[in-house]
Amino acid sequence: MAQNENLAALSAAGVSVWLDDLSRDRIQSGNLADLIATRSIVGVTTNPTIFQGALSKGHAYDAQLRELTEQGADADAAIRTITTDDVRAACDVFAEVFTASNGVDGRVSIEVDPRLAFDTDKTVAQAIELWKIVDRPNLFIKIPATEAGLPAITRVLAEGISVNVTLIFSVERYLSVMGAYLDGIRNASLGGHDIGKIHSVASFFVSRVDTEIDARLDAIGTPEALELRGKAGLANARLAYAAYEDVFVAGEHVSTYQYLHSNGGANRQRPLWASTGVKNPAYPDTLYVTELVAPNTVNTMPEKTLDAVADHGAVHGDAISGTATEAQQVFDALTAVGVDLTDVFAVLEREGVDKFVASWDELLQATTAALDETTAGSK
Repeated sequence: MAQNENLAALSAAGVSVWLDDLSRDRIQSGNLADLIATRSIVGVTTNPTIFQGALSKGHAYDAQLRELTEQGADADAAIRTITTDDVRAACDVFAEVFTASNGVDGRVSIEVDPRLAFDTDKTVAQAIELWKIVDRPNLFIKIPATEAGLPAITRVLAEGISVNVTLIFSVERYLSVMGAYLDGIRNASLGGHDIGKIHSVASFFVSRVDTEIDARLDAIGTPEALELRGKAGLANARLAYAAYEDVFVAGEHVSTYQYLHSNGGANRQRPLWASTGVKNPAYPDTLYVTELVAPNTVNTMPEKTLDAVADHGAVHGDAISGTATEAQQVFDALTAVGVDLTDVFAVLEREGVDKFVASWDELLQATTAALDETTAGSK
């Protein structure tokens, strides 16, 4: 089977194409393997919303729910078993990709319970637990970039565990994330781990930035404000990439990474563009893919966005390098028209955690109902 030309071009430009979705049906039907063969997919991300959607559809989990009911499992235990089983199976599907890419891709992410987002110690404990349960080298543990998450990221990496840092909205927080990563790798090295086998991505959210800032621009309503709609998300991501280059490629702050790379083979923490589904129908549906092409990046897409890129996504090479000055001008203009960017990013982080907690609560409720229904049916 041939790869889709548009997605192959994206991959050739240095973007790892990941799918922002997972379900047991997708694994067992062979659909995930087909996406690897035809859509250049080399990784998967999950979150509580994705798992909630997977468990609410069809009957793929019925047999396991009956088994868990017989074992007396509660909803939390059932969710842990079901989700880790799916992620482990997906890791196995990607095993060849993982080997061929020398551990860079072929990755599957699973997130710590979002209710722990503001508890460092419990986040670390669950991250270690999930790593042991899934027991696959191509796993990523997702940890949110909250203030409590930053030290958790360092501590989990120090245990030799690969981490996907999620819910990053601002460049300022992203700088802290890169610092937490380098601290973790340094500590892992001191602890005797092979740091060349530890990988990490930093998931920088894109479309949600436009959604929040566009609403504020509409409220301001001046011609200058309205002219800036749809520009913040890309500008923010492009500034993030400039920060990545400064720390990991060739900038004023690259010395720490260079030392760790030369003394143990440390890997770069790659930027991952998340929240790439376009929410405003006035914008091109491939906007957050074709305009965020750059080497050593990841773009994780919902299937709708993946299909759009496959159908009509025009990839014209690197769309980020050299754009930092223009991107900063966008942010200067946003500040000039009255957008409080500090508040924007605080709101987005809080809402991001709240949305995942809400999805987790829905997942708990649905799983509890399914377990109760299974119990009633067995009587």
